[in-house]
Amino acid sequence: MARIIGGVGVSHTPTIGFAYDTHKQDDPSWAPIFKGFEPVRAWFREKKPDALVYVFNDHITSFFFDNYAVFSLGIGEEYPVADEGGGARALPAVPGNPELAAHIGASLIAEEFDMSFFQDKPLDHGFFSPMSVLLERTANKWPTTLVPLQVGVVQFPIPSAARCYKLGQALRRAIESYPEDISVAVLATGGLSHQVHGERSGFNNVEWDKHFLELITRDPARLTEMTVAEYAELGGWEGAEIVMWLIMRGALSANVRKVHSSYYLPSMTAIATLVLDNDDLPVPGKVNERHRERIVEQTRDAAKLTGTHPFTLVKSARRYRINKFLHDLVIPEHRELFRRDQEAAFAKAGLTEQERDLIRRRDWQGLIHYGAIFFVLEKLGAVVGVSNLHIYAAMRGEKLEDFLKTRNTQVLYSVTGTEAGRNVSWDRKS
Repeated sequence: MARIIGGVGVSHTPTIGFAYDTHKQDDPSWAPIFKGFEPVRAWFREKKPDALVYVFNDHITSFFFDNYAVFSLGIGEEYPVADEGGGARALPAVPGNPELAAHIGASLIAEEFDMSFFQDKPLDHGFFSPMSVLLERTANKWPTTLVPLQVGVVQFPIPSAARCYKLGQALRRAIESYPEDISVAVLATGGLSHQVHGERSGFNNVEWDKHFLELITRDPARLTEMTVAEYAELGGWEGAEIVMWLIMRGALSANVRKVHSSYYLPSMTAIATLVLDNDDLPVPGKVNERHRERIVEQTRDAAKLTGTHPFTLVKSARRYRINKFLHDLVIPEHRELFRRDQEAAFAKAGLTEQERDLIRRRDWQGLIHYGAIFFVLEKLGAVVGVSNLHIYAAMRGEKLEDFLKTRNTQVLYSVTGTEAGRNVSWDRKS
């Protein structure tokens, strides 16, 4: 079984990344930042976790208000650095852990946390600012894998401290029930006290920051009793993001051992670090086994449904490339390239030969078996002039005429749009 070895809390102000990138390690004004992070680096060197579950928030870089989720779990293969307006930092992408992420995601859904999931998104300073000074890289490669958890704490209302703590407790059950023998560290970023907008801009509260560090270590349940407004009053409006630390703390045992803590207030944001060893005990009986059963309870009997191929988180991650290629047929430029030069479109997207062959042959059944979801096949059909009914019949291995006999009316249709009919030869009645 997977084991949580400990938790880490760190600030994520862009100050950290700026100091690192501009080589301020020996500058008296900046050196305390690196001094505070060095014991954290040493802890990671010693523990060598196989995976990080990393709780952070995006700063309206990759997650915008057109679709803004409260809890969003990364299930992808890798996570590059985001460009926040000044060019992306010179750091390598961090490899993901899709299998662990899929297990965690399914577990949280089973516990009625309404998660969203993301792939193919770069991460901003909420992740990479502290990450750049936390782990030592060899040959410019990161020493572990990543499951990122983005929390929507910028657009209010945000999740309460109590909800974050409960999510952390559910995260613990998810990780500890993962059947592989791996070590996992849970890390949360954010804060401490700061406010960056309005007439209260520049607010800090050193006394509250230090009290928070003690409470999160020794008595986190008391922190769950506070409202978001109380966090904002004590630590600044943006400083309320420290509720994310309660996700990390909720994922640990009640008993922890503080390995290290540091605090420094250079400018706008108080920079803190906290490392907690997890003083856990083996889970008794069949607790983890029962939890895995709970995860699949809603879909277990789906295996009995012949000719049914559920689109899962694992499939979403493994077959992201071909689904993205077919989804992007909704983009006029991509659609025109595909119509004009199919092979060039394949090459631009980096499709494998198997993926190209499935699309060339319009192997609808094969595409489903491979891991494409039907709703991107529908888009492909609209582009190449194949009706939905043709696709349904092909997936059943039937001729269109035979399939239509099983319908109440013998009609053909496809998704509609301004280009409807451009490549359509099957709609004889139009």
